[in-house]
Amino acid sequence: MDKQKLLSVAIGGLLALGLASNASAADKKMDKEQCFGIAKAGKNDCSSNKSAHSCAGQATKNNDAQDFVAVPKGTCDKIAGGTLKVM
Repeated sequence: MDKQKLLSVAIGGLLALGLASNASAADKKMDKEQCFGIAKAGKNDCSSNKSAHSCAGQATKNNDAQDFVAVPKGTCDKIAGGTLKVM
């Protein structure tokens, strides 16, 4: 491989890496809300104080009103069964 091709590939890789890191930084800044009643068993982000377990990944049944998943703000009200309040 000649120097020109090698340089082009290296620059392309650096640009792609920079774009990927910017996308993940934007995801981290996104505001989230706790959406109760939509978590799949074992896939919850956490639970309310009323729940029998302490936190993430410990839900024992689907759609438990005590367990939540963190979703982008404004999304929970659009999901069937989702609520911002613990039932």
